[in-house]
Amino acid sequence: MGYGSGSNSGVVTGRPHDGGIDGIINEDKLGLDQIYIQAKRNNEKNTVGRKELQAFVGAMESINKGVFITTSTFTREAIQFVERQQKRIKLIDGKLLSELLVKYQVGINTVQAISIYRVDSDYYSDGR
Repeated sequence: MGYGSGSNSGVVTGRPHDGGIDGIINEDKLGLDQIYIQAKRNNEKNTVGRKELQAFVGAMESINKGVFITTSTFTREAIQFVERQQKRIKLIDGKLLSELLVKYQVGINTVQAISIYRVDSDYYSDGR
């Protein structure tokens, strides 16, 4: 997606059920501007609530940017909590995550590609 700088742009820091930060993105080569990441692999019925977002904000300490990713969805209370924060937090639910994985070709394989063509009328209108 264009984040990070060089081979040390991202670090995986967490493990499953760690309750903390799962990854850090260094936006610049010196690591002066960082983004913390929390990721939750949940089934679609296990939504992420305010409690999980509060823990994430608390773990961010002095970091002002964060991304919270879930394979499920966020509760309304979780979304409202994030909207009231001074920290910039992007919520990525399962639907948006799927769209991003396809758009940036991460963790997927192309099974079939289809080309659709149309006549270029401009090609024929200049006297050819």
